[in-house]
Amino acid sequence: MAERVIEVDGIELCTESFGDPSDPPVLLVMGLGASMLWWEEGFCRMLAAGGRFVIRYDHRDTGRSVTYPPGRPGYTTADLVDDAVRVLRAHGIAAAHVVGVSAGGALAQLLALAHPGRVRSLVLISTSCAVPGDRELPPPTKEFVRFASAARADGPDAESAIEHQVAYARVLAGGRRPFDEAAARDLVRRDVERAHDFGAARNHDVLTDGEVPRAPLSSIAVPTLVIHGTADPMFPLRHGEALAERIPGGRLLALRDAGHGIGRADWSTVVAAVLDHTAAGRS
Repeated sequence: MAERVIEVDGIELCTESFGDPSDPPVLLVMGLGASMLWWEEGFCRMLAAGGRFVIRYDHRDTGRSVTYPPGRPGYTTADLVDDAVRVLRAHGIAAAHVVGVSAGGALAQLLALAHPGRVRSLVLISTSCAVPGDRELPPPTKEFVRFASAARADGPDAESAIEHQVAYARVLAGGRRPFDEAAARDLVRRDVERAHDFGAARNHDVLTDGEVPRAPLSSIAVPTLVIHGTADPMFPLRHGEALAERIPGGRLLALRDAGHGIGRADWSTVVAAVLDHTAAGRS
């Protein structure tokens, strides 16, 4: 289907859906700084072919959703959590299976805590605990820290932004599998060219929490599947293990040698796991 810009509570968000609206709904929540394009169309169509109504959307300050002045986002993390509810409301959906990747996985956890009636199940990919626990978790890898502390988009032009994002994608891939630079470059270029203001995504770096839930993850009562790459450089595998341990009944699917995010080589495995997790009777 074509993209659709919704307006709820005065907030414009760009969304796109796949599949039959009568099928069980699956809401895809991307990480911060990334538009819905990072839920690649082929992945979305595979889920829809499995009998799911799939919705992806641009966060504020990404893609074709509302943008704000640099350094002054005017919204909080809690507002991004509420945006997921706005997307569901605009599509006439009372509750959905929610799949979040990276910081989108944290938003999905907060959504389940703040609006439990809106969430039928959770799938948390390449993410960590949104609510602090009593155990220390390992830091990012040295390679990730080195890139994050040294790399910058050298200029405001599109080519500089593209080179920076491709280099970042290479680091996130984890280094244990071949990196498909051509595919990454194509995706990044489309993302840059599609955005109202690609630089606005940096506003996500300065967000405050706002009124996010502080309840423990043990209070999440919906079926939860955690999917995590064993070579994730941002959140080492222990982060995924901790999530599965802290959420009652949580299950962990470890992807051997996978990095951060959903690589195309893992689409079939991840789609099969999500379809099984969201099947009638499962959740």
